[in-house]
Amino acid sequence: MTSSVPRLVIAAPSSGSGKTTVATGLMAAFAARGLAVSPHKVGPDYIDPGYHALASGRVGRNLDAYLCGPELVAPLFLHGARGCDIAVVEGVMGMFDGAAGEGELASTAHVAKLLRAPVVLVVDASSQSRSVAALVHGFASWDPEVRVGGVILNKVASDRHEALLREALESAGVPVFGVLRRVAQVDTPSRHLGLVPVAERRGEAVSAVAAMAAQVRAGCDLDGLVALARGAGALSCAAWDAAEVLASSPSPPLPVPSPGGSAPWTPAPQTPEGLDCANAGGAETPRGAGNCATSPHRPAPSHEPPDRPVIAVAGGPAFTFSYAEHAELLTAAGAEVVPFDPLRDEQLPGGAAGLVIGGGFPEVYAAELSANEPLRKAVSALAETGAPVAAECAGLLYLCRELDGQPMCGVLDASARMEDRLTLGYRDAVAVSDSSLAVAGTRMRGHEFHRTVVEPGAGDAAAWGVRVPRRRLEGFVQRGVHASYLHTHWASQPGVARRFVERCRTS
Repeated sequence: MTSSVPRLVIAAPSSGSGKTTVATGLMAAFAARGLAVSPHKVGPDYIDPGYHALASGRVGRNLDAYLCGPELVAPLFLHGARGCDIAVVEGVMGMFDGAAGEGELASTAHVAKLLRAPVVLVVDASSQSRSVAALVHGFASWDPEVRVGGVILNKVASDRHEALLREALESAGVPVFGVLRRVAQVDTPSRHLGLVPVAERRGEAVSAVAAMAAQVRAGCDLDGLVALARGAGALSCAAWDAAEVLASSPSPPLPVPSPGGSAPWTPAPQTPEGLDCANAGGAETPRGAGNCATSPHRPAPSHEPPDRPVIAVAGGPAFTFSYAEHAELLTAAGAEVVPFDPLRDEQLPGGAAGLVIGGGFPEVYAAELSANEPLRKAVSALAETGAPVAAECAGLLYLCRELDGQPMCGVLDASARMEDRLTLGYRDAVAVSDSSLAVAGTRMRGHEFHRTVVEPGAGDAAAWGVRVPRRRLEGFVQRGVHASYLHTHWASQPGVARRFVERCRTS
């Protein structure tokens, strides 16, 4: 099967060049023309997709070749782009910047190649004129497999400045698809982890997206960009499908084989030294189905499970970080996914058999979360029964005894506080304890992004063993609770969702 969804990748030489403004503005401008726009973001970031969703009217989705593996990038893209007229993919950092020490892996350039998509380079031209041609030539020629189809010049000072830039790029043979001037209204507020999420500033976010769209419409050749997008290469793989990958994925995930043979490895779960053994096996637990070259088409299960356990998923302004595929996998595994807002709802959804609390900014809302004592008690009571609870980063903080001195749920005997140091980066992890998500020995890749610290950093039964940037145990497993700083993408291990739902049925 082949697919040729028109698509563009929006890249830049570095962060701060204007990728988000251009990508979000293009999504909104195309949508205003009546096109169905599929929005995507390279990398693990949760915040930009919120602006993309506001601009396009569709769920923003991530394409991360580190978290999910290169083989899933195109299938996940096609899943999000079903029924769309055009797709816009916002890059991450500089075009060739990817996972540290991993070459091109997870970079914008890598994803553009996996998608066979033309790249539009957004260049901050505020402090240069003729030199822009050398810069663009370098990016266009660095990797011949990456097709730089043109540029959009950002932060151009004047008509004279624009003329100098266009003249330089014309001699370099690179088309200019747009010129944007600095507009203060397009600026979006930031804080300690980047842009303020859409859910926290809905009115201002709507205005900001409208301003981005207006600037892009006025300064860019939309017809030329659509024509460029239509020149993307065909993709010869099937779209990712939650039901199909659950049907073809192992259940439960298998332990990592020992280095010396095929017998299952019995982990030494609670010692950092055991991580060497955990990571030495060489064979990872199989990733989710979807390899463009080899993935077979699997039929969906022929019948639904007799019961659909209710899984409560935290949302609202305090918990905005979630990958759309998680809820899709839980639903396909037989659950009824019901969102709730810990800032407003005083009880969990009726009949909740499990709880998922993703990332976000509980530190910003600590007082409000603490004031909702009925919900804190309900979460603690559910965890006390042994029901499955999956908590990542913000969810971990919420389950602690306290956050910055404010009482939280008290599920974990740990305290959390803000700190100045930023913890950021991809992680290669191995489960060191059996839990509601995975059996010990399961390997997953994740991402950390926070300015908080939890003390202690790991419970008597830790969630993960992490090697980089230092060997350590991390997170908590107790009763049905799995709580950790690590953000993971379940599309890479669909069995995680099925295991969680089965535990909800039987707990």
